[in-house]
Amino acid sequence: MYYEEIEREKAKKRIESLKKIINHHRYLYHVLDKQEISDAALDSLKKELFDLEQKFPEFITPDSPTQRIGGKPLDKFKKVRHLTPMLSFNDAFSEKDMIDWLQRISKLLNPEERNNIDFYCELKIDGLAIELIYEKGVLKTGSTRGDGIIGEDVTANLKTIEAIPLKLRDISEIEKEVNDKDFEKIKEILNYQKNPIITIRGEAFISKKEFEKINQQQIEKGLSPYANPRNIAAGSIRQLDPKITALRKLDFYAYDFIYNGFQTHEERHRFLKILGFKTNSYNKYCKNINDVFDFRNYWMKAREKLSYEIDGIVVIINDNKIFDKLGVVGKAPRGAIAFKFPLKQATTIVEDIKVQVGRTGALTPVAYLKPVQIGGTMVSRATLHNEDEIKRLGVKIGDTVIVGKAGDVIPDIVKVLKELRTGREKEFIMPKKCPSCGGLVKKENNEVVYRCVNPNCFAVLKEKFYHFVSKKAFDIEGLGPKIIDRFLEEGLISDVSDIFNLKEGDIASLERFGEKSAQNLINAIRSRKKISLERFIFALGIRQVGEETARDLAKNFRSIENLKNASIEELLKIKDIGPVVAKNIYNWFHKKENIKLLEKLKKIGVEIEEEKSGAKDGKLKGLNFVFTGELKTMTRDQAGGKVRELGGNVSGSVSKNTDYIVVGENPGSKLEKAKKLGIKIINESEFLKMIKF
Repeated sequence: MYYEEIEREKAKKRIESLKKIINHHRYLYHVLDKQEISDAALDSLKKELFDLEQKFPEFITPDSPTQRIGGKPLDKFKKVRHLTPMLSFNDAFSEKDMIDWLQRISKLLNPEERNNIDFYCELKIDGLAIELIYEKGVLKTGSTRGDGIIGEDVTANLKTIEAIPLKLRDISEIEKEVNDKDFEKIKEILNYQKNPIITIRGEAFISKKEFEKINQQQIEKGLSPYANPRNIAAGSIRQLDPKITALRKLDFYAYDFIYNGFQTHEERHRFLKILGFKTNSYNKYCKNINDVFDFRNYWMKAREKLSYEIDGIVVIINDNKIFDKLGVVGKAPRGAIAFKFPLKQATTIVEDIKVQVGRTGALTPVAYLKPVQIGGTMVSRATLHNEDEIKRLGVKIGDTVIVGKAGDVIPDIVKVLKELRTGREKEFIMPKKCPSCGGLVKKENNEVVYRCVNPNCFAVLKEKFYHFVSKKAFDIEGLGPKIIDRFLEEGLISDVSDIFNLKEGDIASLERFGEKSAQNLINAIRSRKKISLERFIFALGIRQVGEETARDLAKNFRSIENLKNASIEELLKIKDIGPVVAKNIYNWFHKKENIKLLEKLKKIGVEIEEEKSGAKDGKLKGLNFVFTGELKTMTRDQAGGKVRELGGNVSGSVSKNTDYIVVGENPGSKLEKAKKLGIKIINESEFLKMIKF
């Protein structure tokens, strides 16, 4: 009982802290159109609060953000009271969250209703919710959501959006297009003697293309670019001068029709279109929850194809009787939920900070996190880079932080939420000695990184081995970190050349190894004795020499002997190699232990393929290529290799110097940028014809 009381007290304090910070950021977002943290981070805070309140319902209070609809309206606009509240939705981020939601609402229904639950799913557009009031068929008032009860009158601005009809369609126009049953309902809806007021709700938004155009204009004016399309849409609609709104070229989709005569939500959308409103053609009826999952998973992959931004789907109980019976809890209807895509950012707690030692001896502080889902994967660590970064962020052990993740890159801590500190957080101090070998650590001239200066540091040695056999270096299949650690502990290897001297008998007797697995590994090692020059240079692990620099060195010097004998002046002639990198390369090839290593590798039969003096007939010479999306016949790395073989260049980003962008399945944002710059766009088949593959 005592421990339960402690947990309740901790939860109560956390709930109060979360309410305070969420209300602050909601005020910035909804009232001032400002943003200090990302939507994803705010969603993560709200989800934590919602989950805590579900676990401890006794702490739910009327002032909680989970019980509110929105922020206060701006004072500079005339206020408008909504006839019925403009609600928003609770969020789900996983299939488990969705199943939990379905189970919660099912408890409120009878068996027949539970057996007849179906759904209508809409794309959740990143824009601004608005309400349109039509009086006798003519647009009278357009308003923002505001606090859900009272919004702001922005009629003049909304009239500049061409997708919003100023007048509803006449019955005479509709009669020829609909069946008798629908026509009877339309006549009832448009009976202005009985129903003088028609209320429509939808989303005003801005396209990706227009978003980029406006941000470019901001940059040219020396102003900060907007964070996201939603901010521009909100700012445009709240302009005092409608002429400015008109220049922004906003768009609009209708998604709700406040009328009691519809049996399903799907029917609402059908009649919105009949009345002349633009509705989203990608919205879809889903018979069951598995159909919902399929719909969401499809758009999670295909959203880059859209001309506007979405951050998930809205899932609505299709049957209006069931929807109405479920009612409203706090700010949201029980019968609908926002099923969002995996967060690119989330909030969590720094449980510890530890230091890792890299192959160059660099000491990197790493935050050990309370596990959290980001981008569809569970994350428990984030890099802190160096001591200066820790000071810049002001991060302490025990802090609540925003963690960001892009692609497969190790997550970063984006921001510390100091408002959630309890006073128990601890400062982190960089160690004065290497945590692996106990050797001295120091900063070299003009560097922010501490390094272990012990050349025999075991951690450094391990990382060098990991790098040497990695996929982009020697790519030795089956020789992973755990096996390398074992070989080092057994004394079977002491430098990377020893890998190629291993025999089956050396490892077959080791625990968990047998003759067959030993033979497979030795065969894998032998098959990798021949290697391209650029991969070999990369494998050496020279400080600040990555894939691109290794490729440039191979292209310019063509053999390891030429590179070994190159002067600093010759190295500096290569594009993108500066004095620091040139010195690192020169020093590496003039250290006795490295010269000895190269000799040993040559002696044991490692064959380094020299770079050819010219590209194969040079048919792509001087042409710059960018790849986006998934290719069917080869990987993007292989395609890039073909381009380079034929004299072309490959870049990871689109610029005005790009000649071709090759588009595979599920392309990314590079495609939109290429269209904007007028770059030649080709598909995989056209690319294969160019290289005659």
